Amino acid sequence: MVILPAPEFPFARARILGILPPMEKNRLEAFSDGVIAIIITIMVLELHAPDGTTLAALQEKLPVFLNYILSFIYVGIYWNNHHHMLHTVKRVSGGVLWANLHLLFWLSLFPFATAWMGGHHRAATPTAAYGCVLLMAAVAYWILQQAIIAREGRGSLLARAVGGDWKGKLSPLLYFTAILLAFVQVWLADSLYILVALLWLVPDRRIEKIFEGKED
Repeated sequence: MVILPAPEFPFARARILGILPPMEKNRLEAFSDGVIAIIITIMVLELHAPDGTTLAALQEKLPVFLNYILSFIYVGIYWNNHHHMLHTVKRVSGGVLWANLHLLFWLSLFPFATAWMGGHHRAATPTAAYGCVLLMAAVAYWILQQAIIAREGRGSLLARAVGGDWKGKLSPLLYFTAILLAFVQVWLADSLYILVALLWLVPDRRIEKIFEGKED
């Protein structure tokens, strides 16, 4: 029986030895942009036209439309921050790739959570489930951020830009509170979801300022 030898140079070892070039970030950015575009497309496809032709029929779709707007804003916030974060990176590692996929997994659940919550806007469980998706997406973003910092080093542009990151620490706490409040008063949970979105809508120029300082 012939036993084939194991590969002498696994990809990681070969890259360390200089046999393979470092992994660039271009494919990661392109893939992420494509997935996020598909997520938005799926969400808008869940907006079905009213059955009737009156304003009353349109009003029945209002909760679904408002929830779509909220989710669209959240996806836009993640796309914006993701773009700025990757702007500080030149090359990625396998850990960064997997952390990015982990983030995209939770973002891909936005259409499901949006449709369920929008179709049952007064129900506690769909509202709490929406919060769980928001919470896990926030955790996944933090993991990706830490993976990049570990790859780039503690003195990297991203590490300097993140700093204390009070919004990144406050948001998961507000999501968790909203999940619990969903079983008390649904509108309280909805209010916290909107509050967090408004916090992140405020322009965050930390990374831009780091680049401006570097250029100076």
